[in-house]
Amino acid sequence: MKTRTHRSSAKRFRISGTGRIFHRRANRKHKLSKMRPQYRREAKRPVEACGADRKRLRRMLNI
Repeated sequence: MKTRTHRSSAKRFRISGTGRIFHRRANRKHKLSKMRPQYRREAKRPVEACGADRKRLRRMLNI
C-alpha cells in the first residue's frame, strides 16, 4: 500500500531547504493590540518544531 501525506499536517507545517520543519506559533491570532510590538513581530515568524515531534512529523509529512 502506498504511503500518503497527512493533508492537514501538510497545510500547517513547512519544510525548509535544509529539511527543518517549521510551524506558526500558538495563541497569536487576535488581541495583539495589547502586546508589545516586539512580541507582535515575533508572532509572525515561524518557529522550528521541537525535537520530540520531529520523528512523528516526518512520518506524517512523508519525508
